[in-house]
Amino acid sequence: MPAETARFNLHKVGRQGSLSAHVADQLEALILQERVKVGEKLPTENRLCDSFGVSRTVIREAITHLKSLGLVETRRGVGTTVLRSTAVEARPAERINPTTVEDILHVLELRLALEPAAAELAALRHDDEDRRLIEATHAAFIKAQAEKSLARVEDFEFHHAIARATHNPFFEQFYEQLSPSGIPRAKLLSIDINPAASERYLLRVQEEHAYILEAILSRDGEAAKETMFQHLNRARNMYAQYQEN
Repeated sequence: MPAETARFNLHKVGRQGSLSAHVADQLEALILQERVKVGEKLPTENRLCDSFGVSRTVIREAITHLKSLGLVETRRGVGTTVLRSTAVEARPAERINPTTVEDILHVLELRLALEPAAAELAALRHDDEDRRLIEATHAAFIKAQAEKSLARVEDFEFHHAIARATHNPFFEQFYEQLSPSGIPRAKLLSIDINPAASERYLLRVQEEHAYILEAILSRDGEAAKETMFQHLNRARNMYAQYQEN
């Protein structure tokens, strides 16, 4: 193992459960224990792939999780730098009505059962028109987020475009019935929204969408399935925390 990573005593991850979660747990522990100090960079993607024995997709998903906790930032040409040694998770609202939380979790449970499979099929079956539509909906989300919108409709349209790209009409019908209210933020009251935290949260969503898009357009079905699962599962875990308050 190269000296760059040997000092961190990283362990290859097993095949049980989410690979990216296992990677993120190890990296988060290094940061919280200040074995990688504020201002220092994490090893490169390639080094981390070798150390953990996983793909770049898994490493990117783990880094996205660390970003959502406010622990690191990634800059092109620079790498991933540690920002702080205490986690501050981006959450879109200060509080949510318990009944609303329950509704959100039920919808996410349903989406988790279907959308990873849809992303995998979209990766394998999409055509040029599907590619253009998924790219356009992703660009619309980025534009809406930059304009300080909660990007509810744009979020829905991105996932709807993926459902269409399965070329299975029942996936598309499911999403049409779900409607934009299937996006958890559509259920939040404006008075409860935390603008600064919401902005950080949407940046995380934007990056997760980018990884899903990359996997689909690369026709990597397994990566598309994994990135979609992680995207929705992190949302479920985050909203479940409101039940603990």
